[in-house]
Amino acid sequence: MRSAFCIKVRGVVQGVGFRPYVHNLASSLELTGYVLNSNEGVLIHVEGAELARLESFLQRFPKELPPLAAIESMETFEVEPGGHLEFSIRESLSAGGGYVLVSPDIAVCSECLKEMEDPSDRRHDYPFINCTNCGPRYTIITGLPYDRPKTTMAVFPMCPSCEAEYLNPGNRRFHAQPISCPGCGPSIWLVPSEHSMVQDLAEVHGIGPCLERARALLNQGRILALKGLGGFHIACDARNEEAVRRLREAKRRSNKPFALMCKDLETARKYTLFGKQEESILLSPTSPICLLPRREESNGVSGLVAPGNRYLGIMLPYTPLHRLLFREGIEILVMTSGNCSEEPIVSQNREALRRLAPMVDAFLLHDRHIHVRVDDSVVRVLRGGEQVLRRARGFVPSPIDLGRNHPQVMGCGAHLKNTFCLIKDRFAILSQHIGDLENLDCMEFFVEVLDHLKKLYKVDPEAIAHDLHPDYLSTRWAMAQPDQRRIAVQHHHAHVVSCMAEWGLEGPVIGVAFDGTGYGSDGAVWGGEFLVADRVSFRRAAHLAYVPLLGAEKAVKEPWRMAFSHMWAAGLEESQVLHWALPWGGEGNAWNLLLMAQKNLHSPPTSSMGRLFDAVSSLLGIRHRITFEGEAAMDLEMLSDPWEKGFCEFQILGEDPIMIDPSSVIRFIWIEKQKGESISTLGGLFHNSVARMVGRVCEKIGSLESLKTVCLSGGVFQNSLLLEKTVSVLEQKGFRVYFHRRVPTNDGGVSLGQAVVGASCLEA
Repeated sequence: MRSAFCIKVRGVVQGVGFRPYVHNLASSLELTGYVLNSNEGVLIHVEGAELARLESFLQRFPKELPPLAAIESMETFEVEPGGHLEFSIRESLSAGGGYVLVSPDIAVCSECLKEMEDPSDRRHDYPFINCTNCGPRYTIITGLPYDRPKTTMAVFPMCPSCEAEYLNPGNRRFHAQPISCPGCGPSIWLVPSEHSMVQDLAEVHGIGPCLERARALLNQGRILALKGLGGFHIACDARNEEAVRRLREAKRRSNKPFALMCKDLETARKYTLFGKQEESILLSPTSPICLLPRREESNGVSGLVAPGNRYLGIMLPYTPLHRLLFREGIEILVMTSGNCSEEPIVSQNREALRRLAPMVDAFLLHDRHIHVRVDDSVVRVLRGGEQVLRRARGFVPSPIDLGRNHPQVMGCGAHLKNTFCLIKDRFAILSQHIGDLENLDCMEFFVEVLDHLKKLYKVDPEAIAHDLHPDYLSTRWAMAQPDQRRIAVQHHHAHVVSCMAEWGLEGPVIGVAFDGTGYGSDGAVWGGEFLVADRVSFRRAAHLAYVPLLGAEKAVKEPWRMAFSHMWAAGLEESQVLHWALPWGGEGNAWNLLLMAQKNLHSPPTSSMGRLFDAVSSLLGIRHRITFEGEAAMDLEMLSDPWEKGFCEFQILGEDPIMIDPSSVIRFIWIEKQKGESISTLGGLFHNSVARMVGRVCEKIGSLESLKTVCLSGGVFQNSLLLEKTVSVLEQKGFRVYFHRRVPTNDGGVSLGQAVVGASCLEA
């Protein structure tokens, strides 16, 4: 008597060696049947004469998965035996309207590296080596089910040797779709930039000659555009001051930190400080950029890499091509995104040759097509765990599990650091980092990724959730979509719900949302908000007192204007304020600002905590004009003494809503600065004051509302010093505190909150 079972599995089960795993397990137990990919996951039919062997399969199967596989749901039911004589991997089924979860791109594994470094192996020094457990996934998938014909590897027919591995159940590359070798796979070549000043630089072909020439150029202080896994990088020697200066000027990147790639862990330790947890992140399959404290003695890295920053963003070589580049004296490279400032990362050869030519001396190209461009992810370790600051390669498109099914909704995201979010069943699928929606290129990238993810996950949104701000490009896009229900979500409510959704909280909670700019329901510019919120609605329980945003957008780029505004609002003498402003704005501008403040001219009211940090940065003489978003606040954090214990109390007034007046803090800092107190002391004191204020306000709201759960969100909480201090204060007061781990706390996480609010409104 034979018995048989059918198993339907959903999750990350395609492109991760799942079918070969099932095949080998069943064969080892002498069971027959088949396994196949479908639009709804993986379907397994297993049968045998001995029930004990079948039970062993059913018990072991979910527990011994390949390293990249993850089961989200599994249905098992007994069926009639089919009389199968062997266990086989069948051709995929593409019928039906189901979907599967797609694996992110994964760093090259240790087994492939061993082969690549073995002179006797046929893939020795091959820059596209991969197997079932590593390599490209999301960036090369054109459709599902996940099979080679639906990847950009379809144009590379496998040679007999690769095909034999692909068909061999005992081989690590059994049914590994992206595999190839030097005889049948992608190739590389090097071409000079039309703007290059390097003499005798000609086109080079062949793996060895190309890499040798590329290394020589980097060692000579030249700049190289390198086609990677999800797009182009621009690389130069991080120790060469002139090369880094040239690159910074060419990218129009101002002072924004560059990412670095180190040859190995030992090299990273020469320049930064880190422990076991950071080491694990650097070596992980996701292989993100990890923010690490720089060693004071790390003088080898150019000061232009991360001006004034105590941290360096470090990653290790995560593709075989990167690994091969780090030879012959190459130790640490700037490895920044291949784009101009505020533009999407470039992914296609022709586009790179046109757009990046003015920045670089040469291009290292390859012919494996990138179907979906993806930038590098950025993480840090905070309070004992990983915190994602930019979610892209290695993480996307892995979903956030919402715990239960929801209506299909799209969240359009914010204007800056944009991502979008699609909800399908119990999963929230966040896009990779899109960037700032400030030009047509970024909106085209937005639509390009949206079309791809909607196709992969079979999403047809019932509603589109968008920001309240009418002028955001994401809002305009939402309003232009025909026959769609639209749900407007207040920016800071979306921030708070994003944190709630990440942790599975229904609410109500006290939501503390601190950032630079968010359109308020009263038309003002919010950003220092305390909300009592659930997934459908919120009440503004407290906020920073309004001050004029002098010159509107100009005040964002010129923090001295915010310092002027807060000094004026704090009641400092007009003569003092005007005299202070003269060096930064000139006499005419200073008087104009005073008139604007007095008459409310072109100066919308703002409660922004981000702008308060800008004001204090300028007041302390740190940064009066910025070259990238958040620079003034970042510089303030870097220069603040983390061990400072002093503080000054904010005034907390009223109840509905509670008003938080920073005037006393501004006056105290002004007076102490005039006395000669150090920037580091006053910066530390300011951080302490904000953290204590959050504790006091939450205590008051918690008492009024009988709440003990606090969610922290918003770009200001990228400030690790503030976040550490705030969490400590709240926990000491007995609150349960939640902050972001897997989703960015900045505007990169807003789309999740929008989508969940939208879905919850449909359910209400």
